[in-house]
Amino acid sequence: MAAPRPPADSAAYAIVRPFFATNRKRIGADLLKASFGGERGVLTYGTCEVSIPRYHRVGQLESPSIWRFEFREDPARHVVLMSVSTKPKAEYFAQLTRSIAAARQRTAFVFVHGYNVSFEDAARRTAQMSYDLGYQGVPVFFSWPSQSSLSAYTVDEQNIEWAEVGLQSFLHDFLAQSGVSEVVLIAHSMGNRGLTRTLAAVLRENPALRSKVKEIILAAPDIDADVFRDQIAPALIEAQRPITLYASSKDLALSASREVHGAARAGDSGLGLIIFPGIETIDATDVDTSLLGHSYIGDSPTVISDMTSLIREGLRADKRVGLSVVEKPGGRYWAVTR
Repeated sequence: MAAPRPPADSAAYAIVRPFFATNRKRIGADLLKASFGGERGVLTYGTCEVSIPRYHRVGQLESPSIWRFEFREDPARHVVLMSVSTKPKAEYFAQLTRSIAAARQRTAFVFVHGYNVSFEDAARRTAQMSYDLGYQGVPVFFSWPSQSSLSAYTVDEQNIEWAEVGLQSFLHDFLAQSGVSEVVLIAHSMGNRGLTRTLAAVLRENPALRSKVKEIILAAPDIDADVFRDQIAPALIEAQRPITLYASSKDLALSASREVHGAARAGDSGLGLIIFPGIETIDATDVDTSLLGHSYIGDSPTVISDMTSLIREGLRADKRVGLSVVEKPGGRYWAVTR
């Protein structure tokens, strides 16, 4: 049985219902936080429910704080994973198709999280982003077996590579079977490694699916910058779909990755900023961020506002408020202005 939740007035919070696919290993019978851990497993499908408190602030993942004498999750105050339900593949896609058909727009976004993220936090972040974007389609996330530990970076590197087979299978089936008219694909941090490679393969092998991809958003990609320029960007550009890349020079997580690998990352800005024909690069260095400056894709109201204009209104960078164009000898990019 699911773990009991503290009583709360349902009028004090909204419920967001993301769909998910994961190749994490199922652990235990509790279909809540402990339902999927950090070990590798089989591809599993399902839905979940996440609460968003009435007084939620854009960019916040409200959680209990001992400084506020909060020792239990409360849906009226916190973003809480309320329930998880797994489903057979056929039933999952049938329900997903119905949900997309019933949505205000027959659209969806698929989020692939990064390093040091649990299944629970992937669900919470997906729901929070959907709510903050005022998204009218169906939110979906793919959760690979991150260890959800700062010290397990190299394990996560191995696991995102291993997870590519499952992610590629899911992306193909999602585009081919869900009935979606348009999908926005969003990857964060290390999740970009899996999304960029698998998406390029899916669209190369199935050109008819390309038209369904409305936008590819690469946020703080933890990818070797030279590998991105020489191998990944050309493969994505070949699909002829719009691509937006968010980068920052205040991203301490990517600075640490650069030290570990001895090479710049594609999510760095400054002198190594990625400027590539067919990719709209947004320098988010000046936005308000978290302590590490790495999760601005979901934490920064400024970036969320920019993504709202991109996703909901379909505005390209040169049409969006809050961006200033920067011309360089190698091309142009846009900088977020406060």
